[in-house]
Amino acid sequence: MKKALTKALKAAGVEFARCLWCDNANIIRAKSIHIDFLPDNFESVAGISRAQQGVPVMFDGVIPGSGLQPVGEIWLRPVWDSLNILPYSPGHASFVSDLYCDNVEWELSPRFFLKKAIANLKELGLTMRAAFENEFYLLNADIDPVDRTLFASSFSMDLNSRVILEISRNLKAQGLNVERYYAESGPGQQEIVIGHAPALEAADNQITFRETVRATAAKNGLIASFMPKPFGEFGGSGCHLHFSLLRNGANIVNNESHEISETALYFISGIIEHLPSIMAITTPTVNSYRRLKPFCWAGAFNCWGFDNREAAIRVPTEPTGAVAGHLELKTVDASSNPYLALGAVIFAGIDGMRKKKLPPINIQIDPGLMNHKELRENHIDPLPTSLSVSLDNLERNVCLLEALGNDLSTAYVAVKRAEYEAMGQMTIEEERSILLERF
Repeated sequence: MKKALTKALKAAGVEFARCLWCDNANIIRAKSIHIDFLPDNFESVAGISRAQQGVPVMFDGVIPGSGLQPVGEIWLRPVWDSLNILPYSPGHASFVSDLYCDNVEWELSPRFFLKKAIANLKELGLTMRAAFENEFYLLNADIDPVDRTLFASSFSMDLNSRVILEISRNLKAQGLNVERYYAESGPGQQEIVIGHAPALEAADNQITFRETVRATAAKNGLIASFMPKPFGEFGGSGCHLHFSLLRNGANIVNNESHEISETALYFISGIIEHLPSIMAITTPTVNSYRRLKPFCWAGAFNCWGFDNREAAIRVPTEPTGAVAGHLELKTVDASSNPYLALGAVIFAGIDGMRKKKLPPINIQIDPGLMNHKELRENHIDPLPTSLSVSLDNLERNVCLLEALGNDLSTAYVAVKRAEYEAMGQMTIEEERSILLERF
């Protein structure tokens, strides 16, 4: 295989192959190997320090308390099924990497965490298909939005047709199915929807998506940012997680009567129970909580409902009124590591299925319009309003801590605590100066 693949890459003009990984701060990082040296390094392409999983979003330095030191080597092993020749970077290819320590997958690898979640789901006879639905801003070099249009503006499509078309073609060239595109509510804000895939592939696709959008925008002299809330006066950018559950290849989110299934309800119940803790992973930056406000369609209340865009969990329906066959978690943004985010959601859903506890009643009105008494009577809680509170919840959550494992949970919480301490009192402009081009 190594000779044939190397020959094919050389024939395609590839000189460097990038080994990608995504750390606890959700920074996509890479080491590249020249194609001439690939055959001799086919199994373990490059090494990194163990300390890389203890680095925050602000700077390249190890956080005390992460349990990690710059001692010991972690090896990047290619996932060859994820190999892409990069249409936006001639001469380069990339693939995601599994992280190995002492010839076994490293417990601190986010991708390994998602693999464990998928294996636990498989023990229940289930698989998952998923997709991350990204919103992002297109900005000029001076951080000014490329347009001043509103949601679903056809004029925005005209203004940005060239770069959007190039992004779409670059995504499709790497095997991602582009389904829909439209302008979002913020000036210069865009949304491109890609198709569902098996859970692990869906997380890999999110890495490809972010890399492609940012690089293609940069080639056009623009900045593409997935920062959750870059501007106080404009809409935030979510990264809604859409997913379906399957048994023997058949979708079981809905039943034979096209209503929501009991299994899906149990899964929803698990997410609702654990969501105040999951948010430390799905909305993991100080800036994330600027977006999570009532009346912003961001999922600021811990409830679920059919076609309710203010509920944290939305159950979409078909034009006929039938349940569509997938669920949407809105309390997610693209500052989250997709492997950790999807893995945490799966483990929470598994807990709900094992307990066989039904969720509270579905909510068919905007929970932001309810008073305290009505919220209490409907068992609806506002979700955490700061990263610090979400981290407190995570540190008390035995189910998720056991799923993460001691080493990964220790490093992750230490990194996020350090980020909160450094950025918790910043203005949105100060946050933007750090985060705009990180995500």
